[in-house]
Amino acid sequence: MASGLLRYPDRVQRDPAAPPELDGYTAVRVLGLGGFSDVFLYQQELPRRQVAVKVLTGVLTDAVRTAFVREANLMAALSTHPYIVTIHQAGIARDGRPYLVMEYCSRPSLAERYKRQPLSIADTLRTGIRIAGAVATLHGAGILHRDIKPANVLTNDYGWPALTDFGIATAFGPGGAGAGTVGPAGAGSVAGGGFDATGGTGTIGLSVPWSPPEMFVDVPDPDVRSDVFSLAATLYTVLAGRTPFEIRGGPNGQLDLISRIERGEVTPMSRTDVPVSLLAALARGMAPRREDRWPSALELARALQRVELELGYAPTGIELPGAEAPRGAAIRMTTVATATRTPPGCARCRP
Repeated sequence: MASGLLRYPDRVQRDPAAPPELDGYTAVRVLGLGGFSDVFLYQQELPRRQVAVKVLTGVLTDAVRTAFVREANLMAALSTHPYIVTIHQAGIARDGRPYLVMEYCSRPSLAERYKRQPLSIADTLRTGIRIAGAVATLHGAGILHRDIKPANVLTNDYGWPALTDFGIATAFGPGGAGAGTVGPAGAGSVAGGGFDATGGTGTIGLSVPWSPPEMFVDVPDPDVRSDVFSLAATLYTVLAGRTPFEIRGGPNGQLDLISRIERGEVTPMSRTDVPVSLLAALARGMAPRREDRWPSALELARALQRVELELGYAPTGIELPGAEAPRGAAIRMTTVATATRTPPGCARCRP
């Protein structure tokens, strides 16, 4: 790790900016604050519904505005996926601030849920497979998310997971590496939740507990296996009730976590009901050498499906264009073009 190129941001303690006036919308309350944006709950007048509105804050340079437009276009292109947050509209408010109008996911995020109580095995597997399909869809479109973590997996009214926050997503570069930030670095990160790694591609906001070792070098070079690491770490977190490299009662500063991540020192889980096959699947996903990880989010999803079959659960479908079912699993894979969100009971009834 080249610590000379890592800098910790100041923990920003601030009040939210006033919500902008938007035609056809009425501000209700603040939902969250980030280093580069605020998120508000609005009531849309027609059609009448509640929506989440992400508003940029701070110095709005041309580069930031351009990046925000890219994020909006990216989300619009991908939000037909049933497990990616839907974007309804984007624009510039009267006061000049760019904003995104998004689906309001009213139920607790994975971060809120695991802090209350670790998820069940069945729920973790089902959620992991669904989000893995969303991540694989991103990768199929040539995009790395780079900030998969429990707080960025929301829950909609039906209890379905929804991946959000593409503020630091990047397009693939040569060889599958990330090159060219899609959104403003750290735009959706909660203040104080990560650090900045300054490399050849500029400043990258990171959430340390779920970031792979390749993000802690002089010039970070993520690829699809970096997102696999973060997804596996997220699933481990919701099962264990803590982050994978955290030691309860021990030193857990960011440098302590980075050191353990680089050495692959996952803290053993105290739960006794987690099958060895699931622990092995997640451990492979969090291998410090990316060559030792699952080669794709789809392969991680299939590994989780195999655990479902082992436990006698009904297998969860992977929502991914062109995906094939694993051997022995009678699963119908839907495509993004035809997938629509329906209550979970209906999804289980698909032929």
